Amino acid sequence: MSKKFIRLTVLFTIFALALSFVGCRVKRMPPPSEGQRDVKPDIPERIRRGANQEPRLKVYLADEKTVKQMNLEEYLYGVVAGEMKNTWPEKALAAQAIIARTFVLNFVSEKGGSKYSGADISTDIEEAQAWNMGEVNDKIRKAVDSTRGKVIVHNNQFINAWFHAHAGGKTATAKEGLNYDKQEPPYIHVVNSPDSPEAPREDSNWSAVYTKQEVINALGTKGMQVGDFDDITISQRGPSGRATMIKFGQEQYPAAEVRLALDSTKMKSTLIDDIQLQGDKVVIRGRGYGHGVGMSQWGAFAMAKQGKSSEDIINHYFRNVKVVKMWE
Repeated sequence: MSKKFIRLTVLFTIFALALSFVGCRVKRMPPPSEGQRDVKPDIPERIRRGANQEPRLKVYLADEKTVKQMNLEEYLYGVVAGEMKNTWPEKALAAQAIIARTFVLNFVSEKGGSKYSGADISTDIEEAQAWNMGEVNDKIRKAVDSTRGKVIVHNNQFINAWFHAHAGGKTATAKEGLNYDKQEPPYIHVVNSPDSPEAPREDSNWSAVYTKQEVINALGTKGMQVGDFDDITISQRGPSGRATMIKFGQEQYPAAEVRLALDSTKMKSTLIDDIQLQGDKVVIRGRGYGHGVGMSQWGAFAMAKQGKSSEDIINHYFRNVKVVKMWE
């Protein structure tokens, strides 16, 4: 056997072994699984207590004008009881609990804390969520406890967990319902809402009447200057059919801001069927109660009555989201 043949044989063997080694290495590196990609968001540092640990909050109690420390789950009992009736179906209450928990973590992440000194969040409904410990019962506690630690995420970030009372049959985009000035969140979409026929009639179909001067004064307090107008129309509508701009004579303003100025408990939504100037009176008729973005509470009520789970409800109202457990 020649030396040249031996050298070639050795080189060929080394080359084959190298290819085999590379092949083995490739086989040992499978693509990341769904579980590997599903990284949980970080709990905000100011309320974090460690891995898989329930956060602790400093809550400003608006009625008492004091700051009280409490575990996040304890705080949620009062929120769910403040936002939904404690007699509602358990799965609707559970969906509200998951949304409320997400709201808190997103609020602290985005805002860094409450406007009230020394607090992470408050019971002031203009800043955060309603809160009523007096309405907490076993059903409320069960709904919160059964969803302990669960939040809604999109692309591993806490979502803006918006909700409202009654969608009037169809939910809104954030830009429509809230005059949202950032990019439309990808998880918010227009969806048919099965709002329960058990909802109060004045929420599903409402009307509001104002004098022309009341409108002028109310808009003026919010920086929307309107002189004496002889016509009122909806000049723009959004994807759900909601008014996005309302025109008073020659001036027009975002409908979501007009609603807040005219008292959102009276002008209950921007899903307006008719708006007219009748002599000295402005008459508005519409459907639904609230901004219309995210979960409809009366829709959640109906879905729970149909046997849907809390996650079914959430996935109906929010697109391409995941419910993940942040602590045990």
